[in-house]
Amino acid sequence: MDLDRPEVTADATGRKSRPDGPGRAGRPHGPGRSAALPAAAARLGLMVLPVAFFGVFFAYPVAAIVARGLHADGAWHLGRLPDVLARPDIRHVLWFTTWQACASTALTLLVALPGAYVFARLDFPGKQVLRAVVTVPFVLPTVVVGTAFLALVGRGGLLDDLWGVRLDTTVWAILLAHVFFNYAVVVRTVGGLWAQLDPRQAEAARMLGASPLRAWRQVTLPALGPAVAAAALMVSLFTFTSFGIVQILGGPTFSTLEVEIYRQTSEIFDLSTAAVLTLVQFAAVGAILAVHAWTVRRRESALRLVDASRTARRPRGAGQWALLAGVLATVALLLVLPLAVLVQRSFDAPDFAYYRALTSDEGSVFLVPPIDAIGTSLEYAVAATAIALLIGGLAAAALTRRDAGRLVRGFDALLMLPLGVSAVTVGFGFLVALDEPPLDLRTSWILVPLAQALVGVPFVIRTMLPVLRAVDDRLREAAAVLGASPWRVWREVDLPMVRRALAVAAGFAFAVSLGEFGATVFIARPDNPTLPVAVARLLGRAGELNYGQAMALSTILMVVCAVALLALEGLRIADRTGEF
Repeated sequence: MDLDRPEVTADATGRKSRPDGPGRAGRPHGPGRSAALPAAAARLGLMVLPVAFFGVFFAYPVAAIVARGLHADGAWHLGRLPDVLARPDIRHVLWFTTWQACASTALTLLVALPGAYVFARLDFPGKQVLRAVVTVPFVLPTVVVGTAFLALVGRGGLLDDLWGVRLDTTVWAILLAHVFFNYAVVVRTVGGLWAQLDPRQAEAARMLGASPLRAWRQVTLPALGPAVAAAALMVSLFTFTSFGIVQILGGPTFSTLEVEIYRQTSEIFDLSTAAVLTLVQFAAVGAILAVHAWTVRRRESALRLVDASRTARRPRGAGQWALLAGVLATVALLLVLPLAVLVQRSFDAPDFAYYRALTSDEGSVFLVPPIDAIGTSLEYAVAATAIALLIGGLAAAALTRRDAGRLVRGFDALLMLPLGVSAVTVGFGFLVALDEPPLDLRTSWILVPLAQALVGVPFVIRTMLPVLRAVDDRLREAAAVLGASPWRVWREVDLPMVRRALAVAAGFAFAVSLGEFGATVFIARPDNPTLPVAVARLLGRAGELNYGQAMALSTILMVVCAVALLALEGLRIADRTGEF
Protein backbone atom coordinates (compact mmCIF):
# COMPACT_ATOMS: atom_id res chain seq x y z
CA MET A 1 0.00 0.00 0.00
CA ASP A 2 1.20 3.46 -0.65
CA LEU A 3 0.56 6.78 0.87
CA ASP A 4 3.02 8.76 -1.18
CA ARG A 5 4.42 6.69 -3.97
CA PRO A 6 3.08 3.33 -2.82
CA GLU A 7 4.22 0.36 -4.67
CA VAL A 8 6.31 2.65 -6.87
CA THR A 9 9.80 1.31 -6.66
CA ALA A 10 13.21 2.86 -6.57
CA ASP A 11 12.29 4.77 -9.70
CA ALA A 12 10.01 6.86 -7.49
CA THR A 13 13.03 8.36 -5.86
CA GLY A 14 13.94 9.98 -9.11
CA ARG A 15 16.49 7.37 -10.14
CA LYS A 16 16.15 5.78 -13.54
CA SER A 17 15.94 2.02 -13.64
CA ARG A 18 18.68 0.40 -15.68
CA PRO A 19 18.48 -3.12 -17.03
CA ASP A 20 20.76 -5.64 -15.48
CA GLY A 21 23.96 -6.04 -17.38
CA PRO A 22 27.37 -7.44 -16.74
CA GLY A 23 28.27 -6.82 -13.17
CA ARG A 24 24.73 -5.81 -12.21
CA ALA A 25 22.95 -7.38 -9.24
CA GLY A 26 20.51 -9.39 -11.32
CA ARG A 27 23.27 -11.50 -12.94
CA PRO A 28 26.50 -11.29 -10.99
CA HIS A 29 29.64 -12.10 -12.97
CA GLY A 30 33.15 -12.86 -11.96
CA PRO A 31 33.79 -12.54 -8.23
CA GLY A 32 30.22 -11.36 -7.66
CA ARG A 33 28.90 -14.80 -8.58
CA SER A 34 30.72 -16.34 -5.64
CA ALA A 35 28.75 -14.06 -3.32
CA ALA A 36 25.37 -15.17 -4.71
CA LEU A 37 25.03 -18.31 -2.59
CA PRO A 38 25.92 -16.64 0.75
CA ALA A 39 23.56 -13.79 -0.14
CA ALA A 40 20.71 -16.25 -0.76
CA ALA A 41 21.48 -18.00 2.52
CA ALA A 42 21.54 -14.65 4.31
CA ARG A 43 18.16 -13.75 2.79
CA LEU A 44 16.65 -16.99 4.06
CA GLY A 45 18.22 -16.35 7.45
CA LEU A 46 16.61 -12.93 7.60
CA MET A 47 13.23 -14.54 6.92
CA VAL A 48 13.39 -16.95 9.85
CA LEU A 49 12.30 -14.59 12.64
CA PRO A 50 9.50 -12.84 10.64
CA VAL A 51 8.14 -16.23 9.49
CA ALA A 52 8.22 -17.54 13.05
CA PHE A 53 6.57 -14.38 14.37
CA PHE A 54 3.71 -14.50 11.86
CA GLY A 55 3.36 -18.25 12.27
CA VAL A 56 3.00 -18.07 16.05
CA PHE A 57 1.11 -14.81 16.49
CA PHE A 58 -0.98 -14.67 13.31
CA ALA A 59 -1.47 -18.02 11.59
CA TYR A 60 -1.74 -20.04 14.80
CA PRO A 61 -4.41 -17.88 16.53
CA VAL A 62 -6.49 -17.61 13.32
CA ALA A 63 -6.23 -21.37 12.74
CA ALA A 64 -7.17 -22.00 16.38
CA ILE A 65 -10.38 -20.01 16.01
CA VAL A 66 -11.28 -21.76 12.76
CA ALA A 67 -10.57 -25.13 14.31
CA ARG A 68 -12.57 -24.29 17.44
CA GLY A 69 -15.57 -23.49 15.24
CA LEU A 70 -15.36 -26.22 12.59
CA HIS A 71 -13.51 -29.11 14.26
CA ALA A 72 -15.21 -31.18 16.93
CA ASP A 73 -15.18 -34.82 18.08
CA GLY A 74 -12.06 -35.51 16.06
CA ALA A 75 -13.58 -34.50 12.72
CA TRP A 76 -13.96 -31.43 10.56
CA HIS A 77 -17.54 -30.26 10.05
CA LEU A 78 -17.15 -28.47 6.73
CA GLY A 79 -20.86 -28.84 6.09
CA ARG A 80 -21.22 -25.77 8.28
CA LEU A 81 -19.90 -23.61 5.42
CA PRO A 82 -22.91 -23.97 3.08
CA ASP A 83 -25.29 -24.01 6.06
CA VAL A 84 -24.00 -20.67 7.36
CA LEU A 85 -23.76 -19.05 3.93
CA ALA A 86 -27.34 -20.09 3.14
CA ARG A 87 -28.76 -18.14 6.09
CA PRO A 88 -30.64 -14.99 5.00
CA ASP A 89 -29.06 -12.84 7.70
CA ILE A 90 -25.54 -13.89 6.69
CA ARG A 91 -26.30 -13.33 3.00
CA HIS A 92 -27.47 -9.84 3.91
CA VAL A 93 -24.21 -9.18 5.77
CA LEU A 94 -22.19 -10.43 2.78
CA TRP A 95 -24.20 -8.30 0.38
CA PHE A 96 -23.91 -5.17 2.51
CA THR A 97 -20.18 -5.69 3.07
CA THR A 98 -19.58 -6.03 -0.66
CA TRP A 99 -21.75 -3.23 -1.98
CA GLN A 100 -20.75 -0.69 0.66
CA ALA A 101 -17.07 -1.44 -0.10
CA CYS A 102 -17.71 -0.89 -3.82
CA ALA A 103 -19.73 2.27 -3.16
CA SER A 104 -17.13 3.62 -0.71
CA THR A 105 -14.35 2.95 -3.22
CA ALA A 106 -16.17 4.63 -6.11
CA LEU A 107 -17.08 7.64 -3.97
CA THR A 108 -13.53 7.95 -2.65
CA LEU A 109 -12.08 7.90 -6.17
CA LEU A 110 -14.62 10.47 -7.35
CA VAL A 111 -13.83 12.85 -4.49
CA ALA A 112 -10.07 12.28 -4.21
CA LEU A 113 -8.82 12.12 -7.82
CA PRO A 114 -9.12 15.91 -8.30
CA GLY A 115 -7.05 16.27 -5.14
CA ALA A 116 -4.46 13.87 -6.56
CA TYR A 117 -4.09 16.14 -9.60
CA VAL A 118 -3.82 19.29 -7.51
CA PHE A 119 -1.08 17.87 -5.29
CA ALA A 120 0.73 16.38 -8.29
CA ARG A 121 0.66 19.20 -10.84
CA LEU A 122 -0.05 22.46 -9.01
CA ASP A 123 2.28 24.45 -6.78
CA PHE A 124 0.71 26.79 -4.23
CA PRO A 125 1.53 28.25 -0.78
CA GLY A 126 0.96 25.85 2.12
CA LYS A 127 0.99 22.77 -0.10
CA GLN A 128 3.15 20.66 2.22
CA VAL A 129 1.09 21.58 5.29
CA LEU A 130 -2.10 20.74 3.41
CA ARG A 131 -0.58 17.43 2.35
CA ALA A 132 0.00 16.59 6.01
CA VAL A 133 -3.55 17.66 6.93
CA VAL A 134 -4.94 15.39 4.20
CA THR A 135 -2.98 12.44 5.60
CA VAL A 136 -4.01 12.92 9.25
CA PRO A 137 -7.38 11.09 8.86
CA PHE A 138 -5.64 7.96 7.58
CA VAL A 139 -3.48 7.57 10.69
CA LEU A 140 -6.40 8.25 13.03
CA PRO A 141 -7.94 5.25 14.77
CA THR A 142 -11.24 4.23 13.20
CA VAL A 143 -12.86 4.77 16.57
CA VAL A 144 -11.89 8.46 16.41
CA VAL A 145 -13.18 8.71 12.85
CA GLY A 146 -16.50 7.21 13.89
CA THR A 147 -16.68 9.51 16.90
CA ALA A 148 -15.90 12.60 14.79
CA PHE A 149 -18.70 11.81 12.35
CA LEU A 150 -21.03 11.00 15.23
CA ALA A 151 -20.37 14.54 16.52
CA LEU A 152 -21.11 15.90 13.04
CA VAL A 153 -24.09 13.86 11.82
CA GLY A 154 -25.36 12.03 14.93
CA ARG A 155 -27.89 12.88 17.61
CA GLY A 156 -27.09 16.34 18.95
CA GLY A 157 -24.45 16.77 16.26
CA LEU A 158 -23.81 19.87 14.19
CA LEU A 159 -26.26 18.95 11.42
CA ASP A 160 -28.89 17.98 13.97
CA ASP A 161 -28.50 21.30 15.79
CA LEU A 162 -28.59 23.42 12.64
CA TRP A 163 -31.12 21.67 10.41
CA GLY A 164 -32.46 18.70 12.36
CA VAL A 165 -30.67 16.27 10.04
CA ARG A 166 -29.30 12.98 11.39
CA LEU A 167 -27.31 10.51 9.31
CA ASP A 168 -25.87 8.28 12.04
CA THR A 169 -28.41 5.53 11.36
CA THR A 170 -28.04 5.69 7.57
CA VAL A 171 -25.48 4.19 5.23
CA TRP A 172 -24.44 7.70 4.13
CA ALA A 173 -22.64 8.28 7.42
CA ILE A 174 -20.60 5.12 6.84
CA LEU A 175 -19.80 6.02 3.22
CA LEU A 176 -18.73 9.57 4.09
CA ALA A 177 -16.58 8.32 6.97
CA HIS A 178 -14.90 5.85 4.63
CA VAL A 179 -14.16 8.64 2.15
CA PHE A 180 -12.76 10.72 5.03
CA PHE A 181 -10.51 7.86 6.13
CA ASN A 182 -9.28 6.81 2.66
CA TYR A 183 -8.96 10.18 0.90
CA ALA A 184 -5.21 10.21 1.54
CA VAL A 185 -4.77 6.72 0.06
CA VAL A 186 -5.92 7.94 -3.36
CA VAL A 187 -4.25 11.35 -3.16
CA ARG A 188 -0.87 9.92 -2.21
CA THR A 189 -0.96 6.76 -4.31
CA VAL A 190 -2.22 8.33 -7.53
CA GLY A 191 -0.87 11.83 -6.88
CA GLY A 192 2.58 10.52 -5.94
CA LEU A 193 2.87 8.75 -9.30
CA TRP A 194 1.13 11.52 -11.28
CA ALA A 195 3.70 14.02 -10.03
CA GLN A 196 6.46 11.88 -11.51
CA LEU A 197 4.97 11.24 -14.95
CA ASP A 198 6.81 13.16 -17.65
CA PRO A 199 4.38 15.94 -18.72
CA ARG A 200 6.13 16.25 -22.08
CA GLN A 201 4.30 13.17 -23.33
CA ALA A 202 0.90 14.79 -22.92
CA GLU A 203 2.28 18.07 -24.27
CA ALA A 204 3.47 16.27 -27.38
CA ALA A 205 -0.03 14.87 -27.91
CA ARG A 206 -1.45 18.38 -27.58
CA MET A 207 1.01 19.69 -30.17
CA LEU A 208 -0.18 16.99 -32.56
CA GLY A 209 -3.72 18.31 -32.29
CA ALA A 210 -5.23 16.31 -29.44
CA SER A 211 -7.64 18.15 -27.14
CA PRO A 212 -6.77 18.33 -23.42
CA LEU A 213 -9.38 15.66 -22.68
CA ARG A 214 -8.12 13.35 -25.42
CA ALA A 215 -4.50 13.80 -24.36
CA TRP A 216 -5.45 12.95 -20.78
CA ARG A 217 -7.54 9.95 -21.85
CA GLN A 218 -5.01 8.47 -24.27
CA VAL A 219 -1.68 9.41 -22.64
CA THR A 220 -2.03 10.19 -18.93
CA LEU A 221 -4.85 7.82 -17.95
CA PRO A 222 -3.18 4.64 -19.29
CA ALA A 223 -0.03 5.52 -17.32
CA LEU A 224 -2.07 6.22 -14.19
CA GLY A 225 -4.28 3.16 -14.64
CA PRO A 226 -2.25 0.76 -12.46
CA ALA A 227 -1.92 3.43 -9.74
CA VAL A 228 -5.67 4.10 -9.76
CA ALA A 229 -6.31 0.36 -9.64
CA ALA A 230 -3.87 -0.06 -6.74
CA ALA A 231 -5.53 2.78 -4.81
CA ALA A 232 -8.99 1.38 -5.52
CA LEU A 233 -7.95 -2.06 -4.32
CA MET A 234 -6.48 -0.70 -1.09
CA VAL A 235 -9.59 1.36 -0.40
CA SER A 236 -11.69 -1.72 -1.12
CA LEU A 237 -9.58 -3.70 1.32
CA PHE A 238 -9.95 -1.17 4.13
CA THR A 239 -13.70 -0.68 3.59
CA PHE A 240 -14.43 -4.38 3.09
CA THR A 241 -12.86 -5.09 6.50
CA SER A 242 -14.24 -1.96 8.18
CA PHE A 243 -15.00 -2.43 11.87
CA GLY A 244 -14.77 0.62 14.13
CA ILE A 245 -16.55 3.00 11.76
CA VAL A 246 -19.44 0.61 11.10
CA GLN A 247 -19.62 -0.39 14.75
CA ILE A 248 -20.11 3.23 15.85
CA LEU A 249 -22.10 4.70 12.95
CA GLY A 250 -24.01 1.65 11.72
CA GLY A 251 -25.70 0.74 14.97
CA PRO A 252 -27.77 -2.46 14.90
CA THR A 253 -28.93 -1.79 11.34
CA PHE A 254 -25.70 -2.27 9.38
CA SER A 255 -23.07 -4.94 9.81
CA THR A 256 -19.98 -5.80 7.79
CA LEU A 257 -18.26 -9.17 7.94
CA GLU A 258 -15.85 -7.84 10.56
CA VAL A 259 -18.66 -6.50 12.75
CA GLU A 260 -20.63 -9.73 12.34
CA ILE A 261 -17.59 -11.80 13.33
CA TYR A 262 -17.31 -9.67 16.46
CA ARG A 263 -21.03 -10.08 17.20
CA GLN A 264 -21.00 -13.86 16.65
CA THR A 265 -17.88 -14.22 18.79
CA SER A 266 -18.50 -11.90 21.73
CA GLU A 267 -22.29 -11.65 21.95
CA ILE A 268 -23.77 -14.85 20.52
CA PHE A 269 -20.76 -17.13 21.15
CA ASP A 270 -21.36 -18.93 17.86
CA LEU A 271 -17.77 -19.81 16.96
CA SER A 272 -18.72 -21.99 14.00
CA THR A 273 -20.46 -19.08 12.24
CA ALA A 274 -17.55 -16.78 13.13
CA ALA A 275 -15.11 -19.33 11.70
CA VAL A 276 -17.01 -19.56 8.40
CA LEU A 277 -17.15 -15.77 8.09
CA THR A 278 -13.42 -15.59 8.87
CA LEU A 279 -12.67 -17.98 6.00
CA VAL A 280 -14.87 -15.97 3.63
CA GLN A 281 -13.13 -12.73 4.57
CA PHE A 282 -9.72 -14.42 4.29
CA ALA A 283 -10.52 -15.58 0.75
CA ALA A 284 -11.76 -12.14 -0.28
CA VAL A 285 -8.73 -10.38 1.18
CA GLY A 286 -6.38 -12.87 -0.49
CA ALA A 287 -7.98 -12.15 -3.86
CA ILE A 288 -7.71 -8.38 -3.36
CA LEU A 289 -4.04 -8.62 -2.36
CA ALA A 290 -3.27 -10.88 -5.34
CA VAL A 291 -4.77 -8.39 -7.78
CA HIS A 292 -3.00 -5.57 -5.98
CA ALA A 293 0.37 -7.33 -6.33
CA TRP A 294 -0.29 -7.73 -10.07
CA THR A 295 -0.95 -3.99 -10.45
CA VAL A 296 2.26 -3.25 -8.55
CA ARG A 297 4.32 -5.39 -10.93
CA ARG A 298 2.76 -3.58 -13.89
CA ARG A 299 3.74 -0.21 -12.48
CA GLU A 300 7.27 -1.32 -11.72
CA SER A 301 7.95 -2.64 -15.21
CA ALA A 302 6.10 -0.14 -17.38
CA LEU A 303 6.88 3.33 -16.05
CA ARG A 304 9.82 5.66 -16.32
CA LEU A 305 9.56 8.53 -13.91
CA VAL A 306 11.01 12.02 -13.52
CA ASP A 307 11.73 14.20 -10.51
CA ALA A 308 8.42 15.39 -9.03
CA SER A 309 9.87 18.87 -8.39
CA ARG A 310 10.02 19.46 -12.15
CA THR A 311 6.32 18.84 -12.86
CA ALA A 312 4.44 21.12 -10.43
CA ARG A 313 3.56 24.64 -11.61
CA ARG A 314 1.57 27.59 -10.35
CA PRO A 315 -2.12 27.39 -11.31
CA ARG A 316 -2.83 28.90 -14.70
CA GLY A 317 -6.21 29.86 -16.06
CA ALA A 318 -9.64 29.95 -14.49
CA GLY A 319 -10.04 26.16 -14.71
CA GLN A 320 -7.02 25.32 -12.59
CA TRP A 321 -7.83 28.01 -10.02
CA ALA A 322 -11.42 26.71 -9.80
CA LEU A 323 -10.14 23.15 -9.36
CA LEU A 324 -7.77 24.25 -6.59
CA ALA A 325 -10.62 26.10 -4.84
CA GLY A 326 -12.85 23.03 -5.13
CA VAL A 327 -10.23 20.75 -3.62
CA LEU A 328 -9.59 23.18 -0.77
CA ALA A 329 -13.34 23.33 -0.08
CA THR A 330 -13.55 19.53 -0.11
CA VAL A 331 -10.67 19.24 2.35
CA ALA A 332 -12.25 21.86 4.62
CA LEU A 333 -15.74 20.32 4.64
CA LEU A 334 -14.96 16.62 4.46
CA LEU A 335 -11.69 16.33 6.38
CA VAL A 336 -11.29 19.35 8.65
CA LEU A 337 -14.91 19.99 9.70
CA PRO A 338 -15.56 16.60 11.38
CA LEU A 339 -12.36 16.93 13.41
CA ALA A 340 -13.14 20.54 14.32
CA VAL A 341 -16.63 19.54 15.51
CA LEU A 342 -15.09 16.70 17.55
CA VAL A 343 -12.80 19.16 19.33
CA GLN A 344 -15.62 21.65 19.84
CA ARG A 345 -17.90 18.99 21.36
CA SER A 346 -15.16 17.98 23.80
CA PHE A 347 -15.20 21.55 25.19
CA ASP A 348 -19.00 21.89 25.37
CA ALA A 349 -19.13 21.57 29.14
CA PRO A 350 -17.95 24.56 31.21
CA ASP A 351 -14.60 24.58 32.98
CA PHE A 352 -13.25 21.68 30.89
CA ALA A 353 -15.63 19.37 32.74
CA TYR A 354 -15.27 16.47 30.29
CA TYR A 355 -11.48 16.58 30.49
CA ARG A 356 -11.51 16.86 34.28
CA ALA A 357 -13.86 13.87 34.49
CA LEU A 358 -11.18 11.78 32.79
CA THR A 359 -9.08 11.96 35.95
CA SER A 360 -11.74 10.36 38.16
CA ASP A 361 -12.68 6.69 38.39
CA GLU A 362 -15.98 7.44 40.11
CA GLY A 363 -18.72 5.83 38.06
CA SER A 364 -16.15 4.87 35.43
CA VAL A 365 -16.62 1.90 33.13
CA PHE A 366 -13.03 0.91 33.99
CA LEU A 367 -11.13 0.00 37.13
CA VAL A 368 -8.92 3.04 36.64
CA PRO A 369 -9.54 6.69 35.67
CA PRO A 370 -9.97 7.01 31.86
CA ILE A 371 -6.96 9.35 31.71
CA ASP A 372 -4.74 6.37 32.58
CA ALA A 373 -5.54 4.96 29.15
CA ILE A 374 -3.21 7.58 27.65
CA GLY A 375 -0.13 6.29 29.47
CA THR A 376 -1.14 2.67 28.84
CA SER A 377 -1.62 3.31 25.12
CA LEU A 378 1.74 5.06 24.81
CA GLU A 379 3.55 2.24 26.59
CA TYR A 380 1.89 -0.41 24.43
CA ALA A 381 2.55 1.58 21.24
CA VAL A 382 6.27 1.98 22.04
CA ALA A 383 6.63 -1.76 22.65
CA ALA A 384 4.65 -2.59 19.50
CA THR A 385 6.81 -0.19 17.48
CA ALA A 386 10.00 -1.87 18.66
CA ILE A 387 8.62 -5.29 17.70
CA ALA A 388 7.37 -4.02 14.32
CA LEU A 389 10.74 -2.42 13.52
CA LEU A 390 12.60 -5.63 14.31
CA ILE A 391 10.30 -7.93 12.35
CA GLY A 392 9.59 -5.48 9.53
CA GLY A 393 13.23 -4.45 9.18
CA LEU A 394 14.38 -8.06 8.82
CA ALA A 395 11.59 -8.78 6.34
CA ALA A 396 12.38 -5.69 4.25
CA ALA A 397 16.05 -6.68 4.12
CA ALA A 398 15.08 -10.17 2.93
CA LEU A 399 12.82 -8.71 0.21
CA THR A 400 15.36 -6.21 -1.11
CA ARG A 401 16.38 -8.11 -4.22
CA ARG A 402 13.85 -7.80 -7.09
CA ASP A 403 14.92 -11.07 -8.69
CA ALA A 404 13.76 -13.11 -5.69
CA GLY A 405 11.84 -16.29 -6.42
CA ARG A 406 8.28 -17.28 -5.73
CA LEU A 407 9.05 -18.26 -2.15
CA VAL A 408 10.17 -14.75 -1.25
CA ARG A 409 7.27 -13.15 -3.16
CA GLY A 410 4.90 -15.40 -1.24
CA PHE A 411 6.58 -14.28 1.96
CA ASP A 412 5.91 -10.67 0.93
CA ALA A 413 2.19 -11.44 0.43
CA LEU A 414 2.03 -13.22 3.80
CA LEU A 415 3.28 -10.12 5.59
CA MET A 416 0.43 -8.04 4.13
CA LEU A 417 -2.37 -10.34 5.30
CA PRO A 418 -2.81 -8.74 8.77
CA LEU A 419 -4.03 -5.56 7.03
CA GLY A 420 -7.09 -7.40 5.76
CA VAL A 421 -7.70 -10.48 7.88
CA SER A 422 -10.18 -9.99 10.69
CA ALA A 423 -8.45 -8.28 13.60
CA VAL A 424 -11.35 -9.48 15.74
CA THR A 425 -10.46 -13.08 14.87
CA VAL A 426 -6.80 -12.45 15.67
CA GLY A 427 -7.67 -10.88 19.03
CA PHE A 428 -10.03 -13.64 20.09
CA GLY A 429 -7.54 -16.17 18.72
CA PHE A 430 -4.94 -14.78 21.11
CA LEU A 431 -7.23 -15.61 24.02
CA VAL A 432 -8.01 -19.09 22.73
CA ALA A 433 -4.59 -20.17 21.45
CA LEU A 434 -2.08 -18.43 23.71
CA ASP A 435 -3.35 -19.98 26.95
CA GLU A 436 -0.94 -22.86 27.56
CA PRO A 437 2.78 -22.99 28.38
CA PRO A 438 5.16 -22.06 26.88
CA LEU A 439 2.86 -19.48 25.29
CA ASP A 440 0.46 -18.75 28.15
CA LEU A 441 0.31 -14.99 27.56
CA ARG A 442 -3.29 -14.19 28.44
CA THR A 443 -2.28 -12.37 31.62
CA SER A 444 0.89 -10.86 30.19
CA TRP A 445 1.10 -7.18 29.23
CA ILE A 446 3.00 -8.11 26.03
CA LEU A 447 -0.15 -9.59 24.48
CA VAL A 448 -1.50 -6.21 23.36
CA PRO A 449 1.78 -4.97 21.79
CA LEU A 450 2.12 -8.24 19.90
CA ALA A 451 -1.34 -7.81 18.36
CA GLN A 452 -0.62 -4.17 17.53
CA ALA A 453 2.75 -5.05 15.97
CA LEU A 454 1.01 -7.35 13.49
CA VAL A 455 -0.62 -4.26 11.97
CA GLY A 456 2.54 -2.15 12.20
CA VAL A 457 4.86 -4.58 10.39
CA PRO A 458 3.36 -4.03 6.88
CA PHE A 459 3.80 -0.27 7.29
CA VAL A 460 7.45 -0.74 8.26
CA ILE A 461 8.08 -2.96 5.24
CA ARG A 462 6.34 -0.66 2.75
CA THR A 463 8.28 2.31 4.10
CA MET A 464 11.74 0.74 4.08
CA LEU A 465 11.59 -1.57 1.08
CA PRO A 466 11.79 1.04 -1.73
CA VAL A 467 14.71 2.73 0.01
CA LEU A 468 16.60 -0.55 0.36
CA ARG A 469 15.88 -1.37 -3.28
CA ALA A 470 17.20 2.03 -4.31
CA VAL A 471 20.66 1.18 -2.95
CA ASP A 472 22.97 0.27 -5.85
CA ASP A 473 23.64 -3.46 -5.61
CA ARG A 474 27.16 -2.89 -6.87
CA LEU A 475 27.99 -1.29 -3.52
CA ARG A 476 26.89 -4.45 -1.72
CA GLU A 477 28.76 -6.65 -4.19
CA ALA A 478 31.95 -4.63 -3.82
CA ALA A 479 31.76 -4.91 -0.03
CA ALA A 480 31.18 -8.67 -0.28
CA VAL A 481 34.10 -9.12 -2.69
CA LEU A 482 36.32 -7.29 -0.20
CA GLY A 483 35.39 -9.87 2.42
CA ALA A 484 32.57 -8.20 4.34
CA SER A 485 30.00 -10.53 5.87
CA PRO A 486 26.31 -10.01 4.97
CA TRP A 487 25.76 -8.44 8.41
CA ARG A 488 28.64 -6.00 7.90
CA VAL A 489 27.45 -5.20 4.37
CA TRP A 490 24.06 -4.27 5.78
CA ARG A 491 25.57 -2.24 8.62
CA GLU A 492 28.07 -0.35 6.47
CA VAL A 493 26.12 0.05 3.21
CA ASP A 494 22.38 -0.18 3.81
CA LEU A 495 21.91 1.22 7.31
CA PRO A 496 23.40 4.69 6.66
CA MET A 497 21.03 5.10 3.71
CA VAL A 498 17.86 3.95 5.47
CA ARG A 499 18.16 5.74 8.80
CA ARG A 500 15.60 8.39 7.89
CA ALA A 501 13.23 5.81 6.42
CA LEU A 502 13.65 3.82 9.63
CA ALA A 503 12.50 6.85 11.63
CA VAL A 504 9.50 7.31 9.33
CA ALA A 505 8.65 3.61 9.64
CA ALA A 506 8.84 3.88 13.42
CA GLY A 507 6.45 6.82 13.37
CA PHE A 508 3.87 5.06 11.23
CA ALA A 509 4.12 1.87 13.29
CA PHE A 510 3.63 3.96 16.44
CA ALA A 511 0.56 5.73 15.02
CA VAL A 512 -1.19 2.59 13.78
CA SER A 513 -0.35 0.71 16.99
CA LEU A 514 -1.77 3.54 19.05
CA GLY A 515 -5.06 3.32 17.18
CA GLU A 516 -5.46 -0.46 16.80
CA PHE A 517 -8.93 -1.45 17.96
CA GLY A 518 -10.23 -4.71 16.44
CA ALA A 519 -7.88 -7.08 18.25
CA THR A 520 -7.19 -4.92 21.30
CA VAL A 521 -10.88 -4.74 22.23
CA PHE A 522 -10.68 -8.45 23.13
CA ILE A 523 -7.36 -8.59 24.95
CA ALA A 524 -7.06 -5.22 26.75
CA ARG A 525 -7.84 -5.72 30.44
CA PRO A 526 -10.26 -3.43 32.32
CA ASP A 527 -7.41 -2.14 34.47
CA ASN A 528 -5.25 -1.37 31.41
CA PRO A 529 -7.55 -0.08 28.64
CA THR A 530 -6.12 1.54 25.53
CA LEU A 531 -7.47 4.84 24.22
CA PRO A 532 -9.56 3.35 21.36
CA VAL A 533 -11.07 0.75 23.71
CA ALA A 534 -11.85 3.45 26.29
CA VAL A 535 -13.54 5.62 23.66
CA ALA A 536 -15.67 2.75 22.36
CA ARG A 537 -16.82 1.72 25.84
CA LEU A 538 -17.64 5.28 26.85
CA LEU A 539 -19.74 5.67 23.69
CA GLY A 540 -21.54 2.43 24.56
CA ARG A 541 -22.83 3.86 27.84
CA ALA A 542 -25.71 6.27 28.15
CA GLY A 543 -25.27 9.72 29.61
CA GLU A 544 -23.97 13.09 28.51
CA LEU A 545 -20.86 12.81 30.69
CA ASN A 546 -19.79 9.52 29.12
CA TYR A 547 -20.37 10.95 25.64
CA GLY A 548 -18.34 14.05 26.50
CA GLN A 549 -15.49 11.99 27.92
CA ALA A 550 -15.43 9.94 24.71
CA MET A 551 -15.11 13.19 22.73
CA ALA A 552 -12.33 14.40 25.01
CA LEU A 553 -10.36 11.14 24.78
CA SER A 554 -10.84 11.08 21.00
CA THR A 555 -9.48 14.62 20.78
CA ILE A 556 -6.40 13.66 22.80
CA LEU A 557 -5.83 10.62 20.60
CA MET A 558 -6.28 12.71 17.46
CA VAL A 559 -3.73 15.28 18.65
CA VAL A 560 -1.14 12.60 19.44
CA CYS A 561 -1.57 10.97 16.03
CA ALA A 562 -1.54 14.34 14.21
CA VAL A 563 1.67 15.45 15.94
CA ALA A 564 3.33 12.16 14.99
CA LEU A 565 2.18 12.54 11.38
CA LEU A 566 3.39 16.14 11.09
CA ALA A 567 6.80 15.10 12.39
CA LEU A 568 6.90 12.29 9.84
CA GLU A 569 5.88 14.67 7.07
CA GLY A 570 8.92 16.80 7.88
CA LEU A 571 11.15 13.74 7.56
CA ARG A 572 9.46 12.68 4.34
CA ILE A 573 9.92 16.11 2.75
CA ALA A 574 13.59 16.16 3.69
CA ASP A 575 14.18 12.73 2.17
CA ARG A 576 11.65 11.76 -0.49
CA THR A 577 12.04 8.03 -0.33
CA GLY A 578 9.82 5.20 0.83
CA GLU A 579 6.29 4.31 -0.01
CA PHE A 580 4.60 6.23 2.80
